[in-house]
Amino acid sequence: MIVEAPQSFVVRKECEKAAWQHGFRRNLDTDAGWAAFGSTTAHGTIHLAGAGSQGPWYLALDHAGVIEELGLPSAKMPGPGLARYVFDTLGALYAVLPRIYQLAASLPDAPLREFQHRTRDLPKNSEAERWTVQRVGQEVFRAGLMDYWRGSCPLTGITDPALLRASHIIPWRDCATNAERLDVHNGLLLSALWDAAFDRGLVTFDDEGQPLFSATLSELGRAELRWQTPILLTDSHKQHLAWHRARVFRDGEN
Repeated sequence: MIVEAPQSFVVRKECEKAAWQHGFRRNLDTDAGWAAFGSTTAHGTIHLAGAGSQGPWYLALDHAGVIEELGLPSAKMPGPGLARYVFDTLGALYAVLPRIYQLAASLPDAPLREFQHRTRDLPKNSEAERWTVQRVGQEVFRAGLMDYWRGSCPLTGITDPALLRASHIIPWRDCATNAERLDVHNGLLLSALWDAAFDRGLVTFDDEGQPLFSATLSELGRAELRWQTPILLTDSHKQHLAWHRARVFRDGEN
């Protein structure tokens, strides 16, 4: 796997276009044929390179959380970052860049940093002031979940923003820290009906992402909670859901 170094005009422009169109619009340095790009809204750096104007094309990432959740086989080749990937065509590279941006914008602590920035100068003494801070946190949390779940309820496929809810697994009031409150792994992006059932302990999820229904939920209610596929869960999601099953889900009445 040979990286063109230094980059030709065509390779440089293709790398810049790929980065720019997918949210990484800060040109950083270029080293040994790898061009680095950052973002003001997403954490981490991507590095792009090519073997020539016809490819193949190379991507390197330094964000451990993105690498883990991206789940692509990495290439054994020298280069920057923690993992490197090879794509035969620009189209194949373009296909993964949107997901990389979405994950980088929400993992691991991007919502927390955004919350801290937006509330830094807000007073927090009175109850009304604390509610204002909480509303900001919930707005940031929702935006993070919209990025993480690609703007779609993972159960139903619903993409209408007005019908989607940012569902905390461990509720805001029960979280020990703001980091936990704003952790996207402590949330699911659910359609409004699923959110209502989840919030009230009428439904939860096992470690395979399969719904578990409470015996207190009527047959009609269960029938209306339509779903297509299980939720894909990380280990962190599973840890939070274990709390939900133990503390919120009405399993004692089953």
